[in-house]
Amino acid sequence: MTKPDPDKIKDPDPERLKGRLTIMAANLAPRKMKFGMSEGMVLAAGDENGGPYLLAPDEGAQPGMRVK
Repeated sequence: MTKPDPDKIKDPDPERLKGRLTIMAANLAPRKMKFGMSEGMVLAAGDENGGPYLLAPDEGAQPGMRVK
């Protein structure tokens, strides 16, 4: 899977994303985007009052663990 590039995520300060664990939907059908090919999505929440708010796993979660 192509690794997400924090600089491509719409965020006023992309540096705050580096090193964070996020929840991803991976292994999606490849899709051409403005920045290149995408094969996954970082999950976030938001509404008309704000966002995006990245969803993050609890303490103890490790990279690569599956969401159940």
